[in-house]
Amino acid sequence: MRNAPTPYERAVWRILRAAPFDVLHFRRQVPFAGRYIADFASHRARIIIEIDGSTHDLDSAAEAARTAWLNTQGYCLIRFSNADVAEADIARTLTHQLVGVLLPPPP
Repeated sequence: MRNAPTPYERAVWRILRAAPFDVLHFRRQVPFAGRYIADFASHRARIIIEIDGSTHDLDSAAEAARTAWLNTQGYCLIRFSNADVAEADIARTLTHQLVGVLLPPPP
């Protein structure tokens, strides 16, 4: 997927590379211990952002185990569906979740 991101992943990547999120140094398609790959991760902020397509089964035991393991490694997962990316203001949503915790408040 790194060489062929979905349009939704490309849209989120553009947001994460711009201010104010650029200070968190997000990376794409980040491997974790050879077991899992996160769509986007900031090691500095200990945040993983996942963009879930229509085939993603969030209720599966494998997904629950993946989420639990990533949480035990100190990462917070933020999930968006493809529809969220297409319809929502992702930059505003992320800013709302991260301001005051990881990002300075806007001027």
